[in-house]
This record gives sequence, C-alpha cells and structure tokens, in this order.
Amino acid sequence: MSKVILKATTRDVTGKEMRATRTVGQLPVVVYGHNIAPRNLWVAFFDFMKTYRAAGESAIVELSVEGEKNVNVLIQDTQLDPLSGNVTHADLLQVRMDEEIEAHIPLTFVGESDAVKSLGGMLLKNTDEVLVSCLPADLPHDITVDISALATFDDHIKVSDLKISSKVKMLSEPDMIIAGVTPPRTAAQIAELDVKAEADVTKVESVVKEDKAESK
Repeated sequence: MSKVILKATTRDVTGKEMRATRTVGQLPVVVYGHNIAPRNLWVAFFDFMKTYRAAGESAIVELSVEGEKNVNVLIQDTQLDPLSGNVTHADLLQVRMDEEIEAHIPLTFVGESDAVKSLGGMLLKNTDEVLVSCLPADLPHDITVDISALATFDDHIKVSDLKISSKVKMLSEPDMIIAGVTPPRTAAQIAELDVKAEADVTKVESVVKEDKAESK
C-alpha cells in the first residue's frame, strides 16, 4: 500500500473555542508518542476522512505540517458525535520506523462456509481484530480469514490458523477462537424461545398494570 499523506496546521485553541473552526470543516487532532510532547493540530475534515478510509488504524500515515519535516503516524483513536456519528476529534500516534509497536489489526472475512451454505448453520465471529507487534513498515493493513475452512459444526478458526508475515509477531492468544458455525435451531428450540418471549411479555404487562394501580 502506498503511503498516505495528511496535511495539518498548528492549533492554538482548545475546548469550546474549537467550535467555530470545526464548523468551517477543520478537525482537531492531537499528535503524541514515546518521548514526544503532545501537539494540537488542525486537519481538513474531508481530507482526514479520506485518509481514515484508506489507512484505518493500522497503516502508516505521513503527517505534513508546513515548514516542518514530515513524520509518520498511526490514527490511534477517534471520537464521534453521538447524534450525527461524525468524527469530532482524533489522536495520532507518532512512530519511529526503527522501533517495534503494538497494534490491533482488523480481520477481513472471505470465502464461503459449507457449514453455513449446505448445513444451514450460523456463522459466529468472536472477534474482528487481533493484536500484533512489528516494525511500523511491516504492519499489515488487515489479515484475511478464509471461512471456507468451516465445513462442519465442529470446525473452528483460531488465531494460530492465521497466515501472517514472518516479520509480524502475533500477540493475541493462539488458541483464541476467531470464528465457527453453530447448528440451526430445531423446531422445538424455536418453540421454546417463543414460549419464553410470551412469558417475558406477560411479566412486563403485569408490572405495568401494577404500576398503574399504585398510581391511582
């Protein structure tokens, strides 16, 4: 993957004073790292979102501040507006290319499971990322999980089954199950769930009636 460049400018305001600048399309970010004093910066909102879609949180981004030497960062964390879902703030981790770092790498599920297609089972994904350690340049953008290995309900894909570069050290537990397939529910099990749901609704109705009676 080619290196992604994100342009930034220095930021002197914090707190509520940032609101006005946010409205003109600027996103506040903080850059920090090992033995590096945190810095407040602005980046263009749409530039950041384009970069975030391309790099995620596991690919090196080259941060460019005018008049300064470019530095390598990872998008470490984002804060979202609870109503709009838009990113309102981001943390960028500055890294040295000669020092190993730890990072959570997303899993990409591909293929088709015979236990799902032919046996009617349900695919269960127990995690969507794993923790690795390596030099920043060797960080994988994602790790592929081929679910075609799940041919029966007894099959599981574990962390130890993942194929990764010899330059990358897996830190997640090797026996941790990533995915499996559960058998379809029987008619008796479905009927039992319906009975339980009806019982729960009856309990709720009873509580509501009692509350109304007490309020009179």
